[in-house]
Amino acid sequence: MYGLPISTERKQQLSKKAIYAKFDLKPSQRESFDTDIARMDIVAVVSPATVPALGSGEEVTELYVLAAQMKRKDYDAKNILLLTRLISQKIVFALRYERQTQFAVFHTKLILSAWQLTEEAVLPLVGLNFDVVWENIVKDIGRIEVAGGNTLTGQIAEDDRKAKLLAQIATLERKLANEKQPRRKREYFEQIKKLKEQI
Repeated sequence: MYGLPISTERKQQLSKKAIYAKFDLKPSQRESFDTDIARMDIVAVVSPATVPALGSGEEVTELYVLAAQMKRKDYDAKNILLLTRLISQKIVFALRYERQTQFAVFHTKLILSAWQLTEEAVLPLVGLNFDVVWENIVKDIGRIEVAGGNTLTGQIAEDDRKAKLLAQIATLERKLANEKQPRRKREYFEQIKKLKEQI
């Protein structure tokens, strides 16, 4: 499953009721969770025992793949974030809706892949130890290219900073296009110029 070795495969259902009870979720959280997620199963455990070729990492010693059967494609990401907070393991979420799958991981923030056909969804195990494998999974899911001597965490922060600047520029460009007063147009133009210098 997902291109992982057969030795990693598991079939262990996670009961929603058990999660509600264990973590004492509020009724509103339960309702939102139940609106989005039909069923959850641990479908793979990647560890030195199941993949002996991989060495244990300093931070990551194993990781789990949790398949969540979604009730809708436009789910509330807060429910996946909630799961990442409740379960203290490194988890790759395989969110499945009809015949499509979207991968999700949490690494400083929730990172999502594009939706793809489930039979084409693959999680590559690239690296010699679990720290490197985890980083490569996060990079693959988020299509993150680490550049300029950045760490993965640093690159995510840098990409977020650039995305915010680009959103501000887009907003100002819309205002500039609709503005009639030359003085205001000039102000918007100068603001856009300053923001572009920060990218």
